[in-house]
Amino acid sequence: MKNMKAISTPVRRLFYNLGFFTQTLKGVGVFILRGQAARRILIMQIFFTFVQAWGIFSLLAIGIGAAVNVIGIPFLARISQEQLIYPLLITIVTRELGPLLGAFIIIARSATAIATEIAGMVISHEVEAYISVGADPIEYLAVPRFLGVTISMVLLNVYFSILGLAGSFAVAQIFNAMPAQIYFDNILQQLSIQDIFVSIIKSLTFGMIISIVAITEGFAVERATTEVPIAGLRAVTSAFGSCIVVDILLSALYYIVLR
Repeated sequence: MKNMKAISTPVRRLFYNLGFFTQTLKGVGVFILRGQAARRILIMQIFFTFVQAWGIFSLLAIGIGAAVNVIGIPFLARISQEQLIYPLLITIVTRELGPLLGAFIIIARSATAIATEIAGMVISHEVEAYISVGADPIEYLAVPRFLGVTISMVLLNVYFSILGLAGSFAVAQIFNAMPAQIYFDNILQQLSIQDIFVSIIKSLTFGMIISIVAITEGFAVERATTEVPIAGLRAVTSAFGSCIVVDILLSALYYIVLR
């Protein structure tokens, strides 16, 4: 009986999150048409999630692009396959690590912040105040955070790819100096529409998962202030697990269908 309850709890949570996701999508249209009051929240969410994450994201992008070159070029040179460094860079930086590392950073920074912020609003009865004046909490609280995190996830992914590939160029000069035009021509020749498509789909999916999980965990608290940090912790663990599972599924689908 306990095993059945342990299984049913995550299943119920999954269906609840899917239902909340549907309601949030419905609220997006309303927000676009008449969401002026909540647009400041959207702007601040993008600023916190995207702009303020530039520093750590820049270090990761340059470091990973450099690491691929430092490890890959000498190894490939031994087997006279230096040209394989370009598809390797695209696979690691653009298609795989870019979306996933972006998701991890957003989870660590924004998922915790969103979950604890909304949980605090529930505890302090601010959500009830919205309802009492006829304002929909999903439209005013959930939708701008959902859009802000999802947009930021896509922008960070693009930023990571550009900086990772450009940063690797500087390191490549140490091993094999070449004009920038030749290097980036080789990158563009190896970069396919499928690679870009999968990278964008992953970042969109991760952004939606992170925001929905964080928001629902925030709304799930009841009345005790001790639930606020627990909501943040649950948001982080659930978002991490969900993004890893989805990443595996999307990567497997890519290799089965598009390759």
